[in-house]
Amino acid sequence: MIRFNQFSLARDTKPLFENTTFTLNPGEKAGLVSANGAGKSTLFAVLLGQLHADGGDFSIPPTWQIAHVAQETPTADKTALAYTPDGNAALRAIEAHAAFADADGYTAPARAEALLLGLGFTLEQTREPVSSFSGGWRMRLNLAQALMCCSDLLMLDEPTNHLDLETRHALTMALAQFEGTLILMPHDRHLLSATTDQFMLVAKHRLQEFDGDVVHEIRRGSVRIRAACLAGAACARSISRVCCQVLSRRCASPNSARTF
Repeated sequence: MIRFNQFSLARDTKPLFENTTFTLNPGEKAGLVSANGAGKSTLFAVLLGQLHADGGDFSIPPTWQIAHVAQETPTADKTALAYTPDGNAALRAIEAHAAFADADGYTAPARAEALLLGLGFTLEQTREPVSSFSGGWRMRLNLAQALMCCSDLLMLDEPTNHLDLETRHALTMALAQFEGTLILMPHDRHLLSATTDQFMLVAKHRLQEFDGDVVHEIRRGSVRIRAACLAGAACARSISRVCCQVLSRRCASPNSARTF
């Protein structure tokens, strides 16, 4: 489990967390909500091991694989199809070993291709070099890398940026099937309500579970999260099926039975 115990952290002279205690259990899906500047991005950095507590304790299982969307994409000459499986570092590490077959490694290119198609790439684009894509498409590639990883913890910061309506719907359906722990930081209330089972509120230097119903009014410091029905056109449902088929495949590595 992820555990914060009397956790305190400040950036420069600004306190962001003070003596906060919170636990997130394996398999729980949490939406992170707060006003801008309250500490959501800082919390992500803590979970990634990039920042450390000024006081109190933070712990996460050391064996957990963590996936997140990289904010930068190298201007690589490798194709989108070759780039996407790099998100599964554990699979790449055993590529030259016998365990590669046991980990379903030989199907990785087909799974990567189906995932890219589900995220809006054409078949021709999957064969193009990463360096040929614009910024928005590179962020889709980074999202594909994160989704390729057989992760215990998946952290997504505004994952629907640069996605069209159909692809957003596909991502929503895929995340709903993810069996690991999910921490989501979206502006998209539809994605938030459809894929999470609890909300974590960052406010007043605390991180706490929020049990509210309706919408978030940031400027007034109150949070309401509005549930919304997702209606997808036939095209959206088709893309969703592709994404879900890829993300619901069992990661058959010897030490993991995580479904994605």
